[in-house]
Amino acid sequence: MSIPRPALDPELSTKLADFPLGVDLNPDLLAQMRRYAVPAETYLNGRALERREITVTAADGAGLPVTVLRPTTPTQNAPCIYWLHGGGMVMGDRFANLDIPLDWLDQHGAVVVTIDYRLAPEVSGTTLVEDCYQGLMWLAAHAGDLGIDPDRIVVAGASAGGGLVAGTVLMARDRNGPPIAAQILICPMLDHRNATPSSQQYAGEPGVWTREKNLFAWQAVLAGQTGEISSYISPALETNLADLPTTYIDAGTAEVFRDEDVAYASRIWAAGGQAELHIWAGGFHGFDAMFPDAGVSTAARAARSAWLRRVLKSIA
Repeated sequence: MSIPRPALDPELSTKLADFPLGVDLNPDLLAQMRRYAVPAETYLNGRALERREITVTAADGAGLPVTVLRPTTPTQNAPCIYWLHGGGMVMGDRFANLDIPLDWLDQHGAVVVTIDYRLAPEVSGTTLVEDCYQGLMWLAAHAGDLGIDPDRIVVAGASAGGGLVAGTVLMARDRNGPPIAAQILICPMLDHRNATPSSQQYAGEPGVWTREKNLFAWQAVLAGQTGEISSYISPALETNLADLPTTYIDAGTAEVFRDEDVAYASRIWAAGGQAELHIWAGGFHGFDAMFPDAGVSTAARAARSAWLRRVLKSIA
């Protein structure tokens, strides 16, 4: 017997009807999907901005490509959006869903910094979040050269990127790293255990991101890991969510990550922190990235941007 679950938003359901979906993910499918990265020019063409490519050195010496995007007429002491891309930690690159932070470049004159952290299964465990942390350390150290206000660094990401944002922010807190003004977790991938009701609800049928795909991705990330799993890579395991920057979390009602995301916000509140939580009725995983013009997507993006505007104004 199938488990009852929230239905998709009617407009999203119509748009998704002809989209090729599957239940499972495996090494062969992953190899195919990695070939179809969206070119950076899709997002950059027609925008008035400056682009700079650099390489950041990872903790183990590997080179990590980083792109810095600034308005053509930059201002000093601009806010910074440090963007971590999605893709289940097994695919995607630094240009994935770049339209989201580029909207904030347009709206706030923000400098956008985005990194290619290494992917599982080629690397595993905390290597991915360590890569992201090295990028954060680099941009904070070069804030003056980049025209960034070091007090207005916002770390943001979607899906796997959202989970890596949470891990990077925990790491920065624990290591007395660069101060972070805010974190934005968009449908974040936070918990390797897959034990929530929403994880069970979105299984066994084709979807953008199913329980089966999630299990495959986490197995790739945790391959070879023994003993205790680090909360830097699976942030839902963290027992202390105190002293985090103000946080924005959103997700859809019709997705695997719904319940782990709600729980993370609740635990930030329980620790005395500030979090704004939006769960969009009928939204599937990544709905506003796939179909940004849908009604619920427009509302989700507007709410996110309005929150960021309030945060940046409060620390201007």
